[in-house]
Amino acid sequence: MTKERQLLALKILGGAILAGALLAFPLVFKKPFPQRMMILIFMNALLAEAWNILGGYAGQVSLGHAVFFGLGAYTSSFMLIQWGITPWLGMVVGILIAVVVSIIIGYPCFRLGGHYFVIATIAAGEIVAIIFLNWKLMGGAIGLFLPLQDDSLLHFQFSSKAPYYYIILAMLVVTVFIAYWIERTRLGFYFRAIKNDPDAARSLGIDLTKYKLMAMIISAALTAMAGTFYAQYVLFIDPHTVLPLMLSIQMCLIPVLGGTGTIAGPIIGSIILIPMAEYTRVQLAGKVSGLHLLIYGFLIMVIAVFQPAGLMGLVQRYRRRG
Repeated sequence: MTKERQLLALKILGGAILAGALLAFPLVFKKPFPQRMMILIFMNALLAEAWNILGGYAGQVSLGHAVFFGLGAYTSSFMLIQWGITPWLGMVVGILIAVVVSIIIGYPCFRLGGHYFVIATIAAGEIVAIIFLNWKLMGGAIGLFLPLQDDSLLHFQFSSKAPYYYIILAMLVVTVFIAYWIERTRLGFYFRAIKNDPDAARSLGIDLTKYKLMAMIISAALTAMAGTFYAQYVLFIDPHTVLPLMLSIQMCLIPVLGGTGTIAGPIIGSIILIPMAEYTRVQLAGKVSGLHLLIYGFLIMVIAVFQPAGLMGLVQRYRRRG
């Protein structure tokens, strides 16, 4: 057997073992806490992976991505409360609304470059948050409480955490598959060209605005999908939980730690940051407020100085040496 075939066989075996472990996790760890932790890791990995399509591959750093998360959460919740429509259909509508809003925000913002684009996305996110904070139909500052329904896949409500675990795992797999497809197609080549040298990309005939918008649309759609999941998981949303600036920053920090422009980076970042944040929040609640934010900042400073390419950059460098 050649070295390439051995490597392929090891990858297949490793993938099968990982898939089996993930599928068996709720059966082995039946208590709510470990399942909840994995759900949070998966959801944040999904959000980071979605952000990575725009910020990591296309090089457009957005700090307003909570807008799309909030739109997904509010749309499905409103449709369920007002008209009794299944959250799955509400998710589709939320994704469509997020896509439209991403075009409205992205088209003018992409004409700005560098720091101005980042500032514009922050402003857009804050404007949307203020709108929902004062929009009485959407619950305003009080938020929306989702009605309790019978346990069923149609209602997207369950008495145990295991079904939520499998749903968010499936959503993460879909997101990873999309990122994998982008990375290995011409679309990914265009994104990387825009990120590395916009002027050279333009000289090659690449429509910068068009492909930046495509990255924004894909990223927004996946983020909105996660927003609907979150709303159904916690059964309560308000502007402070689904539209905060900190959520947008966290979507950016996770892939920065793990490695932007890679598939595994956002997942690795989520595995490290989310348990750490939850531990500090639970163990030091009321004692050291915002400690997890200080930890985020410290880790990012260390990574920026010693490993700008993130943890995946370290792995890739080790592979090249090997």
